[in-house]
Amino acid sequence: MPEKSLKEIRQIIDQLDERIVEALGKRQKIVRKIISGKLDRADEIRDPQREEKLLEKIRQKAPEFGLDPFFLEQLFREIIQHSVRYQTHALIDHQNEKTEEQTIRVSYQGTDGAFSHQAAMRHFELRYSNVECIGYTRFEEAADAIERGEVDVSILPIENTTAGSINDTYDLLNEKNLYITGEEVLHINHCLMAPKEVEIGNIRRILSHPQAIAQCSKFLTSLPRCHVETYFDTAMAARKVRDDSDLSQAAIASSYAAEIYGLKILKRDLANQSENLTRFVIVGPESIRCDPQLNCKTSLVFATIDEKGALLKCLNLLGNSGINMTKLESRPRIGHPWQSLFYLDIEGNKDEPRIADALLKLKKKAQYLKILGCYPIREGKW
Repeated sequence: MPEKSLKEIRQIIDQLDERIVEALGKRQKIVRKIISGKLDRADEIRDPQREEKLLEKIRQKAPEFGLDPFFLEQLFREIIQHSVRYQTHALIDHQNEKTEEQTIRVSYQGTDGAFSHQAAMRHFELRYSNVECIGYTRFEEAADAIERGEVDVSILPIENTTAGSINDTYDLLNEKNLYITGEEVLHINHCLMAPKEVEIGNIRRILSHPQAIAQCSKFLTSLPRCHVETYFDTAMAARKVRDDSDLSQAAIASSYAAEIYGLKILKRDLANQSENLTRFVIVGPESIRCDPQLNCKTSLVFATIDEKGALLKCLNLLGNSGINMTKLESRPRIGHPWQSLFYLDIEGNKDEPRIADALLKLKKKAQYLKILGCYPIREGKW
């Protein structure tokens, strides 16, 4: 039998890849069918013992097919996480009477191709038949769109593993009558793009959002002859580079933006660290109810009274109740010179008796307290 050509081998691989995608699609359809019988019981969404038996079986069968057991286990863990994530969202929508809705309108800061746009589609695309994403120039405009009734929810970036916290979002959460109803995590892959293929050394001007510039600071310092200019949004920067058609000008944005605006990617993976992740929060006009058996997170903001050790005393109220704090952020309290607001994420449901009791004690001890929301923790990798 003649040896297959490289082209034929690649065609066979393409066919196998299609079969893998088809099989995953069939699996997802079955998950959608069976979830209808679980919508009133969060404890049936996940069966840890069954999952471990499945993973053990996968590990044992891997060598039989010439596969690495660790690789196959990680792959199936991600498949399971995706299924749990879908079922959790379905349960949340059902318990908050949103299962009949087919369309959701989402505001975000930026334009088509922005990272926030991608995060919104990832979070809602499986849950709704139609996801209408509406971009705004500023974070505040995206949040105000909820109050004006132009959208149902807004998606806002709140922290990044490279550049840290996005302070504008923290301030909006305290100032506006909004509640966090969910979270999304996106792997951010910044790319340098231009109208055509050009040498990077010929680029004299780079446009991007301040957060993207901060996340790619090491790469940008390697271009001493290049002027870096902040722009409203990464995708807006890409669109301007396309419209200007100036070969000495480039943008830092996503590969998705490059595809939308017909730009050539000159270099990928520009961030200071490879695992460059951004966490987004979904905010709406009302809080949601989370089943106590779901893996949840509660976010709040508080201010302490003016006395020595006040912050430690407040945090000890939570710690002594066995509550795990996953995030603590300090911001100036507007209108109260030299005072700070403390934004806190804790593991657990605010309606769980142990946590509810601790939050009641904190409210009595603090000068100011606002519950920003209780919502499911984002499961799985990005």
